[in-house]
Amino acid sequence: MKGCIIIANGRAPKKSDVKYFQSLGYNTIICADGGANSIYKLGLIPDLIIGDLDSIEPPVLKYYSTRSKIVQYKRQNDTDVEKCLKYAVRTHHTRAVILGATGNRLDHSICNLGILLKFHDQINISMMHENSYLQVLRGRNILDTDKGEIISIYGFDKKTKIRSAGLKYPLKNIALPFGVSESTSNIALKNKIELRITGGKVFVVRDYKLLKSHGLIS
Repeated sequence: MKGCIIIANGRAPKKSDVKYFQSLGYNTIICADGGANSIYKLGLIPDLIIGDLDSIEPPVLKYYSTRSKIVQYKRQNDTDVEKCLKYAVRTHHTRAVILGATGNRLDHSICNLGILLKFHDQINISMMHENSYLQVLRGRNILDTDKGEIISIYGFDKKTKIRSAGLKYPLKNIALPFGVSESTSNIALKNKIELRITGGKVFVVRDYKLLKSHGLIS
């Protein structure tokens, strides 16, 4: 599967995490405008820098001008992360992980979470931030876990129903509409759990360090 890492203009990821996802086959690094500032500090060379280029620092832009492909879009009807994802879809990438999607701007963080829902039907997309790994799931899912792993599940409307097997607090075909109900800090009782999601999508947030140490991210 063809994968890419999208570096957003939020809190910079660690170099070791970028390298980790590269080792999983996320071979293309795409920076969303100011995300190039973060990757520059890590001493890495992105394959592409995409955006309106109003956030990238001039010395960084100059440095990468001969080292990376730079694609400037001046349109403002979508965000720089969306521009990166549209490029990834057009170039037949089948999966993407977004790093640096959260930071000191809560509005940007919320926007990037919404982008995951928007693009999930076009590309297998996830997000990593510090010790959290977020996936968008729908349908029937068998998740490899570690017994005792903390797993949080968030729905968005009353039409989306979740049924679980293998969790300490079972979900029995219930809805978890945002702002009404949620399954925060649920606990895996087995090394595999099942989630059946009908009528929509949910966010599943898991322990990134645990997943990484047990080789459970693909």
